[in-house]
Amino acid sequence: MPDSPSIHYDKLFRVSLLIRKFEEKIIELYPSDKIQSPVHLSLGQEAVASGICACLTKKDLLFGTYRSHAYYIAKGGKLTEMMAELYGKSTGSNKGKAGSMHLADATVGMMGSSAVVASTIPHAVGAALASRNLNKDQLIVAVFGDGATDEGVYHESINFASLMKLPMLFVCENNGLAVHSSQKDRQSFNISTHANVYGIESEYISDGYNFCKIQKRTSENINLIKSNGRPRLLEIETFRYCEHVGPGEDFNDGYRSSSDFENWKSKDPLVNDKESIAKFIPGIREEIQNAVNFAEKSPWPKTEELLTDII
Repeated sequence: MPDSPSIHYDKLFRVSLLIRKFEEKIIELYPSDKIQSPVHLSLGQEAVASGICACLTKKDLLFGTYRSHAYYIAKGGKLTEMMAELYGKSTGSNKGKAGSMHLADATVGMMGSSAVVASTIPHAVGAALASRNLNKDQLIVAVFGDGATDEGVYHESINFASLMKLPMLFVCENNGLAVHSSQKDRQSFNISTHANVYGIESEYISDGYNFCKIQKRTSENINLIKSNGRPRLLEIETFRYCEHVGPGEDFNDGYRSSSDFENWKSKDPLVNDKESIAKFIPGIREEIQNAVNFAEKSPWPKTEELLTDII
């Protein structure tokens, strides 16, 4: 926490805390089976989403992953519609058909997420090509995990983006894991420096709990993209608090250390800044409860809607 908390810090803190408390509500609700979808939670990784999205406008497009709750909230999606979507209700952001892993809200530039690893990266590249060709004043952001960089389509995409000089930002959330496989066991390359091979300038941020630093570095990278029209990559180290998929913890499974978790948590402002937590928690709890109430009261989709919205 800075010595003199600013409005800037407060805004980033509140968005990050809203994400965390919303997902803690999901954990609370999950045993009831009201959440109609598997969930990949962002606990521990909230600062990346809040820092990145603080630099974007509604017209800027963000393409995410199946771990998309944080970005949906940080990009400005409605909490009520998100909870209804998780419930599978017709008032959800995607009429109850997308669930947790395919969240989208085009009205705020939150484009389709996907359960297929790395699959939205080429979508982002295509959007960037269209944006450049149509002279649109917008930034395209592709968000993915370190596991996505194992995929061929990632390499094809960054090569094409560099070759075509596309105005976009690649963001790698590096929690060091692809499900249970550690990065050191999967990759012979360094993600940030490897991007340079394709002519893409990159930056590595080690303290992925620091939303102020992430916001500042993102803003600087966006300015560079706008000045020279070339793509850039941000690799941000972070830490996943929960299991890969689901609301539980998995530190007894032997593939990662609880001491690493405790070390990361000791630096986490959403744990340690008690003053800001006390300041924002009443309003956040009310906002989340309103979303739950909205979802509970919302109608289920009708049978005749089953085959609508299919392309």
